[in-house]
Formats: sequence, structure tokens, C-alpha cells
Amino acid sequence: MKTRHAALPVIILAAAILTGCARGPSPTGLGLYTNVKGSVTATDKTGSKKGVACAQSVLGLVNTGDASIETAKKNGEIQSVASVDYETTGSYPFYGKTCLIVTGS
Repeated sequence: MKTRHAALPVIILAAAILTGCARGPSPTGLGLYTNVKGSVTATDKTGSKKGVACAQSVLGLVNTGDASIETAKKNGEIQSVASVDYETTGSYPFYGKTCLIVTGS
């Protein structure tokens, strides 16, 4: 019986450490499952090219990727940016992925 109570501080510590992990920007806040799209910026320019750059997080312990505007421009061969949007998906606190989507010419 005493060993069961000894595990409680470990569980609380683990929950505190994992709080905020594996999530990207979201105007809706934190959820167990996230699938959100939003706008970052837009200009008066137009273009039909599209470039995407992503970064992901696993438990907030392993974070990889390059979700920069420059990488998305390079991936879409874009010289002049028309808009930048983002898409965030994930299952809290296990996995999260955020992608920047750049359009332009």
C-alpha cells in the first residue's frame, strides 16, 4: 500500500514535465487532438507556387525539422512571397507537427 503512494510524486512530476510538449501555435489552445490551420501574413502579391516546411515534436524530447519561411520558399522555388499560412496537427502530449505553407511566384 505504501509503494502505491510513493509513485504519486513521480506521476505528478512526469505530468508537469510533459505539460506543453508536442504542440505548435494554435489560436484555439491546447487539446488532446489538434488539427488547426491559420494565417501568418499576406501581401498584395499573387502567385501559383507553393512551398511547405515542417517541424515535429515527439513528447517534447525529440524535436526535428525546419519550419522556416526561407526553407518553404526554397522548397517551392518561390522568389516573391504572397502569403504564409500554418497548419498544426498532433495528439497531446505525444506528437505535434507544424508546417508553414508559403505561396508566391
